[in-house]
This record gives sequence, C-alpha cells and structure tokens, in this order.
Amino acid sequence: MAKKKKKSPSGNVVATNRKARHDYTILDTWETGIVLVGTEIKSLRDGKASLVEAFATIDNGEVWLRNLHIPEYSMGSWTNHSPRRTRKLLMHRSEIDSLEGKVRDGNRTLVPLSIYLKEGKAKVELGLAQGKQDYDKRQAIKKRTEDREIARDLGKKFKGIKA
Repeated sequence: MAKKKKKSPSGNVVATNRKARHDYTILDTWETGIVLVGTEIKSLRDGKASLVEAFATIDNGEVWLRNLHIPEYSMGSWTNHSPRRTRKLLMHRSEIDSLEGKVRDGNRTLVPLSIYLKEGKAKVELGLAQGKQDYDKRQAIKKRTEDREIARDLGKKFKGIKA
C-alpha cells in the first residue's frame, strides 16, 4: 500500500523544518513560489527534500534559497540537477522591499519552514525569524510539557479514570 503524504491546508507537505521553530521565534510568514529545473519537481513529488541547513538571502532585489537539498531524481539521466544549487524564490516587489528592510534592521533572518505542492506547483513557506536564547528554548520546552500534562489529566478526568 502506498504511503500517504501529510495533508496541510496549503497542500501536500514535502518537507518541514521542525528545528527552525525550536531555534527561532517566527515573526511573520510568506508563501513563495520557487524556480525549479527539470527533474527537481519530480524529486519533490516523490517526497524527497531536506530543509535542515536551508536559509534565504536577498541579493540585488531578489530572494534566493540556499542549501536546500533536493536529491537527484532516480529515473533521471544526464539531465539531472545538482542537489544543493541556489534556487530563486518568487515574490512581489513590495514584499521583497519590506522584507529587505526588516532583515537589515536587526538580527533577523529568512528561514524556509516548509515545502509543499499546491495545485501542481511547488511552494515554500518562508518565515522571518529571530534567534532564541537558550533560556527561551528551555521555557518553551517547559510550557509544552506542562500543557501536555494538563491535557493528559483532563483526558483521564473525562474518561473517569482516577489518578
């Protein structure tokens, strides 16, 4: 039986960057298109991509996605792409200008949060991120653990299980 892919409101999720939400505070997000060549879209449709070290930069008024790993297509030939090439992201000029100002202002960066397919096209969810300190990460882990325990206790109470 074929493995089902995760469904999101945006479409079929190919890859997510779970570590980004742990390491950064996400201030805002944008949906961007991505310029792909040849066999890259076929690899994405197979569900193969890695966002682990990926980041975005703004150079000469254009947004570029760097270090995104899309492996070579297994059925490809000499026309295969290089796995870690720099890829252009598609955004409106006004969005790029506002992003450039926000990134230049402080210690903020552009981080890809997920890649998904929407209506047959590859999209990247790009987030404006600010780095977290170690104590912020510990507080987030503590809050998540407390919320999980509260939910577990409420579930037991509704099921009639005495703790």
